[in-house]
Amino acid sequence: MKLKVISASIVVAGLLFSGCTTQPEASATPSAKVLTAPTEHVKGLMEQYKLVNVDYDYVKQAIGNGTREGAKALLIDARPNPKYLSSTIPSSINIPDTQIDKFIGQLDKVAKDKEIIVFCGGWDCEKSPIVANHLKSIGFTNVKLYQAGEPEWISKNYPEIGLPVAQAIFKNNSAVMMDARPYAKYIAGTIPGALYMSDEEVDKLKGRLPADKTTPIVAFCEGYSCAKSHNLAKKLQLFGYEKISVYSGGYPEWKEAGLQTTAGSVKKVEAAPASKKDAFVEGVKLGEDEGSVDGEWYKALIMSDKIPANVAVIDVRTAGEFANGHIKGAVNIEAGKLDAKDLAAKLPKAKVVIFNCSAGGRSMEAFMKLKDAKIDVSKILYFDANIKCEKNGKCEIKVNEPLG
Repeated sequence: MKLKVISASIVVAGLLFSGCTTQPEASATPSAKVLTAPTEHVKGLMEQYKLVNVDYDYVKQAIGNGTREGAKALLIDARPNPKYLSSTIPSSINIPDTQIDKFIGQLDKVAKDKEIIVFCGGWDCEKSPIVANHLKSIGFTNVKLYQAGEPEWISKNYPEIGLPVAQAIFKNNSAVMMDARPYAKYIAGTIPGALYMSDEEVDKLKGRLPADKTTPIVAFCEGYSCAKSHNLAKKLQLFGYEKISVYSGGYPEWKEAGLQTTAGSVKKVEAAPASKKDAFVEGVKLGEDEGSVDGEWYKALIMSDKIPANVAVIDVRTAGEFANGHIKGAVNIEAGKLDAKDLAAKLPKAKVVIFNCSAGGRSMEAFMKLKDAKIDVSKILYFDANIKCEKNGKCEIKVNEPLG
């Protein structure tokens, strides 16, 4: 990690959690002029490039559940990368105006008619019009601006932060880090000091929340495709917490960076090597964790388009996420909205059911919801993997390690 990025992020981390993410008070210093419209220079660029500007409410709808897969539009932050890592609008990717050639490859697989919203550092920032115009020049046909940008967003809503800021927060113990993943994943390994706070159990666990509503909080879960940290952030907002952010890279990015985790303290008992007989349910290979399908076995079937006819692929994400891309043949049942009885009633009875989501957390929770309700789960499994699918059914899948 570059020192300059970390240094800048530490400074911004301090700003984020000293009150900059809350709504500005009316009693702000009179000399500090707050812009509510583009400067003449920026206005000129917007007119020259024929760019449409959208407002905060439009962007709030556009980001969907806050994940990159769940967003209705593609958001692009045109500021320098250190700024982007320090604080950005959830679901955004970064294409700095001064490094377009270096970052533009992220759009190689994006449809030319995809709605794209470009933003930067506010009404006087020329970076977003510059990037937006470049996108139009290379064939993108539905490009808009959110010119109020990141400053307005963080005055009204929670930001997304990158790894350097998360590291600085951890090092300085400057916020309460909350793990929104299922308890089994939390126990298997998390960021040291993180509080278990699954988005599905907030009401039950709210007694653990800080009494002071101005306490800085960082929510995280299973990576950029995981919506649970965003769900948690929204629930904490409803409880009145003022300084919330989401570390979207989450535990996978933290672990991949070689940073300290609680998993290192788990002592595993060494056993003599022994041949382990594979277990199957009606031809479906079981995984090591209770309720799981063998990840690599199932992935191979998906990638070769050979899912058995007796398997029902149930995608438990939202309808919006499902519409953006899913495993071929999957049926969408949003498990988070249903109680165990209603969820079970919607499942096919004559097949082996395999739940999937985007990062493994929600599929595991769907299985546990049924199991805890004493519903027969002998032919119900979950797929613990990070899954990213295009609308044509082509998927990128990374199987998560067994919990052990």
